[in-house]
Amino acid sequence: MTSPFMYPQTPHIRRHGPVGYADYASYRPWLRDEFCFRCVFCLRRETWGRVLGEFALDHFLPVSLRPELRTDYNNLLYVCLGCNLRKGDREVPDPLTHLLSPQLIVHADGRIESFSQETQRLVRIMQLDARDLVEFRALWIQVSRLASSHDAVLYRRILGFPEDLPDLRGLEPPGGNQRPAGVAHSFFCLRLRGELPETD
Repeated sequence: MTSPFMYPQTPHIRRHGPVGYADYASYRPWLRDEFCFRCVFCLRRETWGRVLGEFALDHFLPVSLRPELRTDYNNLLYVCLGCNLRKGDREVPDPLTHLLSPQLIVHADGRIESFSQETQRLVRIMQLDARDLVEFRALWIQVSRLASSHDAVLYRRILGFPEDLPDLRGLEPPGGNQRPAGVAHSFFCLRLRGELPETD
């Protein structure tokens, strides 16, 4: 069974590079695909509830400190609303390099254990070890475990991809795309080629 809270093993390298949108909300389809339709901090998935109102675009370096990065794609993260509120305008260690599975473990009971100093700091700031998040993880771990044994369709729904995968091929960022090769590796294109895995 794939754990629903499996953090990546290597730092995230961005696949997409859209440039030039005046409104940073226009980057949403790119960021959904970039971060596999889940929150970069707590790994909450779009498929676990409504997307509208539950996911936000976060400025990694706060606009209050770096206003020139307000519409810089490389400064944007895809996060759930709860993590967005917890982070606020604070500077935090980069989740793309510090929330990695060698540096932290999510146990079957939902507890999160971190080993490096920066990962521990990030877990503390983002309250990833808070009781409500421990219980949230424990619930989804148990649900996915039961589904893997008794309901394959439900299991694929829990750990699979949303139906509305964004088609990035038709999007034309005003300033172009610095990483155009990434579009061919988007989840929409993987599905078109029959290469999209059932679960992630």
